[in-house]
Formats: sequence, structure tokens, C-alpha cells
Amino acid sequence: MHDVALSWRQYRLERRMFWRNPSAAFFNFLFPLILLALFGAVFAGDQEALDVIVPGIAGMAVMATTFTALAWNMTFLREQGVLKRMRGTPLPPAVYLSGIALSALTNAVLQLALVIAAGRAFFGTGWPQDWAALAVFTAAGVVCFAALGVALSHAIPNFDSAGAYINAVFLPVILISGVFYDVAEAPGFIKDIAEALPLKHVIDGLSGALITGRGVADNWEALAVIGLWATAGIVLAVRGFSWESRRR
Repeated sequence: MHDVALSWRQYRLERRMFWRNPSAAFFNFLFPLILLALFGAVFAGDQEALDVIVPGIAGMAVMATTFTALAWNMTFLREQGVLKRMRGTPLPPAVYLSGIALSALTNAVLQLALVIAAGRAFFGTGWPQDWAALAVFTAAGVVCFAALGVALSHAIPNFDSAGAYINAVFLPVILISGVFYDVAEAPGFIKDIAEALPLKHVIDGLSGALITGRGVADNWEALAVIGLWATAGIVLAVRGFSWESRRR
């Protein structure tokens, strides 16, 4: 119970620190909604296209609030010596890291709720048709992308280069994985690459939950691919983790 109480306090601290950083709040919440509004305006009246855009933006939001945010944050905390100092305090490392992880989870859930509400209010997608599938694929996406984000932070040599490393992964993935279009209509080689990436399968799961009503049993292959990426991400995140700066 003591560790639970400490984790809760650390989580509350992380939330206060997040809201005191306007740029982080913008990227996590407004940026996906701006993209949704822009593409929603472009495809206004084309419900088939909107049914692709809304779950696509929802999947991108999950990736942005976990993969991108944690890759940035863990690199910053490591290179600024925060992790090293925290390691030397009485606060258990698991408690500190759990506060960061829970904050990222909160951002993902809030962002997903905003996208779903906007989709219902403005783009005719309605409320989710399968809430269980929505919960399962959201949780799977959060775990997968959070682990991959921490793993990527190990490869980033310093905070100045973090943006280049993260965007070199994030931007191609969202462009290939069907955030803004139906992957089924893409050229064969693009489709093959998308099938190998986890975001496409997160989007498929969210699309099933939000649009088509296809549940977990109908998307088990997508869940399996996400699980494989999550496993690889967790292994790499744990094996490469360092409390100290990479600077010499």
C-alpha cells in the first residue's frame, strides 16, 4: 500500500508538470484534433473516407501520446541527469517510472476520448460499437508504443538530436500505416510495409471497435502483431535502460 500511495503522488506530480508545459499539451491534445478537423473538412460528405480518418487519427493519437512522448521525456530526463538523481533518492525506481507511465496512459485515454467525441459530433461516426474491443486495442497500443518509445530513447545520443530520431520514425509510420487513407487501396509494397508495422493493426482494431463492430475475436491477428511488437519493445526497453547520461 505504501508503494501504491507513492505511485499516486508521483502520478499527480507528473500531471501537474505536464499541464505546466503548454507545448506538450498542444502536441498531445490539439495537434491530432487539428489534423482531424483538416481532413474532416477535406472529406466532408464522404462518410466512407471519414470512417477511415477517425480511427486513423485515434491510432495516431495513441502513438503520439505514448511512443513520441516517452521517447522525448526519457531522453530528456536521462540527459539532464534527472534519472541519475532520482536513482539516488529513497523513492523506489518502480514508483517513479510508474508515475511517468500512468501519466502517458492518461494522455492516451483522454486524447482517444476527444477524437471519439469529435467523430460523433462532427463526422457521423457515432459511439463505439464494441467497447470491449476499444479497451483491449487501446491498452495493447499503449503498452506497445510506450515500450517502443522507451526503447528508442536508448538509441538517441543526446536531447538535441531527439527530434530528428523520433520524427524519423513517427512521420513515416503514420504516413504508411493508413492514418489518412485506406491501406487496402495503397500500392502492394506500401501495403506490405504497413502490415509489418504495429500502428496499422492498432488502427484496424480501433476501426473495428468504432466503425464496423468487429470485436477482438475478429481482429486476433492484429492483436498478435501488436503483441509481438510489444514484447520486442519491452525486451529492448529493459535491456538498454540507463539511469545515467550518454554524454562523455
